[in-house]
Amino acid sequence: MVSIRQTTSDALVKPTLEGLLKAKTFVVTAETSPPVSIDGNLVLEKIAPLAGYADAINITDGAGARSHMASLATAHFLVQAGFEPILQMTVRDRNRLALQNDLLGAGALGVQNILCLTGDHVSTGDQPNAKMVMDLDSCSLMEIAHNMRDKNTLPSGRPLTGTTPQFLIGAADAPRDPTGGWSPEAVRAKIMAGASFFQTQFCFDIKLVKKYIQCLRSEGFLEQAKFLIGIGPIASAKSAIWMNKNLYGVEIPKNIINRIDSSKDQKAEGKKICSEMLEQLSEIKGVAGAHLMGPNSEQAVAEIIQTSGILDSRAIT
Repeated sequence: MVSIRQTTSDALVKPTLEGLLKAKTFVVTAETSPPVSIDGNLVLEKIAPLAGYADAINITDGAGARSHMASLATAHFLVQAGFEPILQMTVRDRNRLALQNDLLGAGALGVQNILCLTGDHVSTGDQPNAKMVMDLDSCSLMEIAHNMRDKNTLPSGRPLTGTTPQFLIGAADAPRDPTGGWSPEAVRAKIMAGASFFQTQFCFDIKLVKKYIQCLRSEGFLEQAKFLIGIGPIASAKSAIWMNKNLYGVEIPKNIINRIDSSKDQKAEGKKICSEMLEQLSEIKGVAGAHLMGPNSEQAVAEIIQTSGILDSRAIT
């Protein structure tokens, strides 16, 4: 098994995602999808470029409604190698009993960060005849994790024995223009269910981010949860157009698409834009961090974080 550490001796004292968020440090998280394999080496080889750059790494859970190595098993490989995973858990595929089992398993394996999601519809995947379980919604899953942590109980009332799981519970959202009918109720419901951090859908419009953050501030949400804005390297103008058409809540501004389209190296320009946005997000009061996404983009994301210099200002301990 490949063994990768983010640093040498510093890995042992590396601050947690929860600690960084509480300290109001601008955090940078990344994302990876498990392989269609049982080989843990493939997992570690894929995330190796992120060592020392990403504060935590999201493990997708059947992204695109396609089967991969179980996200919980993948997260365990990350923990063993000294990385901090954020375990995505969708309610699409498992009933409440299976979800509770996986939460307990996550706690047992040292996985503390949980991102509760609905999951992509099976009609978008390669086995569209699969059944959607949907026994719970994402808020209900958050409530279960919250009660495990704070009340030491399962929904049935049965108590947990031994060590109490210390989950940091996350949720998803999409930045929206408040003049376009944005409602705070979805965010409020997730916070009430136990979410203390949010990772958003892609947003490449800094003006929209500022409006979104102001809405969150006016509702008092910034005092209750931390918000990480989703960005990522755009491979080409064609990719940007596809994202606008196919990804819910995504609208890449025309000026960015034109900038990429007119460049000699579209992939390099997409990375440059992402690096610039990362710097700009770090300057917006109320933005707790950025979540960098993109299929098979671990190397590109690491280069973007390095180029941005966003980690340089952190105190060395």
